[in-house]
Amino acid sequence: MNTNQPIRVLIVDDHAMVRKGLISFLKNEPALELVGEARDGREAIEACEQTKPDVILMDLVMPELGGVAATRTIHQRWPGVQVIALTSFQEKELVQDALQAGAIGYLLKNVSGEELTEAIRQAHSGRPTLAPEAVQALIRPPSEAESLAADLTRREQEVLGLLVKGMSNPEIAACLFISRATVKVHISNILSKLGVSNRAEAISLAIKNKLVR
Repeated sequence: MNTNQPIRVLIVDDHAMVRKGLISFLKNEPALELVGEARDGREAIEACEQTKPDVILMDLVMPELGGVAATRTIHQRWPGVQVIALTSFQEKELVQDALQAGAIGYLLKNVSGEELTEAIRQAHSGRPTLAPEAVQALIRPPSEAESLAADLTRREQEVLGLLVKGMSNPEIAACLFISRATVKVHISNILSKLGVSNRAEAISLAIKNKLVR
């Protein structure tokens, strides 16, 4: 790594105003060089191949191809390129997914310019930077509902997801290629494990605690 050369940065975000703000920020930092911008994960992969950046500022929730999937592909193809997740979301699952995909940093979009500059420098040196909110999300103990949901089998999770979609027992049976009697057994198990008395309460609990995708 040549410390005399500016750090080459690629911006990936589906919001034009966010990209514009980051571009203005980078232009005022002589140690950083903007080499490209992309609107989604697919464009990010193409831009990475063309520009060979040192660090990518990657939004996570985008159309076409999200930031986690793009990060995973980039990390596999160009392991020397460091990705910093720059997002508005701090959910534990998203933090875990981004880091597992290969991101070296996780920052929220309310980060200061000084903090972002330092994170880019740290990433370029191979050192991680996590927003305090991301750290808290990772160490936060699971909620009671999340703990209960962990007891559900894969099939029960599938049935719960279809319940949330508003499907009836016959529709669930047809969708999963199982009998209606089996559906009833799964729903009975779901209600028991979640500690609720009917399917409406199970649906409400699942939506409130994001137990299904």
